[in-house]
Amino acid sequence: MSTQLSTRSNDVRAIALGALAMAVIVYVSNRLVFYPINDWLTWAAFTYPFAFLVTDLVNRRAGAKAALQVVLVGFALGVVLTLIGGDARIAIASGTAFLVAQSLDIGVFSKLRERAWWIAPGVSSTLGSLVDTFLFFSIAFVGTGLPWAQWAVGDLAVKLAMVLLALLPYRWLANVIASQPAQAARG
Repeated sequence: MSTQLSTRSNDVRAIALGALAMAVIVYVSNRLVFYPINDWLTWAAFTYPFAFLVTDLVNRRAGAKAALQVVLVGFALGVVLTLIGGDARIAIASGTAFLVAQSLDIGVFSKLRERAWWIAPGVSSTLGSLVDTFLFFSIAFVGTGLPWAQWAVGDLAVKLAMVLLALLPYRWLANVIASQPAQAARG
């Protein structure tokens, strides 16, 4: 009984930390999208991919239901912070892309979780990145005169590279998580 209570406490902490990390990633990325590095990239391309790492780690630790809670709370906080910053179009684009892409990531990850350690995070993050990029850039920038299609291509290239790079910390953190007591029933 004590172990089960401790496990639930650890999962609640993982969800809270994951949601906070998600909110920060969303907010920072929504601000950085206005700062181009060149004609192909904005700084957000380097921060947003960490959202998939957070989702996948929570999914691995506490299951799909907990990962969805992280996405929903992180999304709400991130969008509210973006709205406070005054950009409704970015908040709508970010929220739409984020919810669709992260939900896809959670579903795909859950279906592939029992395969080799890299398949679930690699495939789910790749598919989520494709959907997120298309939805975000098309909603946020169509009709603005900004080079959004170029930014989307550059952004996607960086996201896909980050998916590969994020496998290293994912593997290490997943092993750390595996050494801790796991939740009895995964959602």
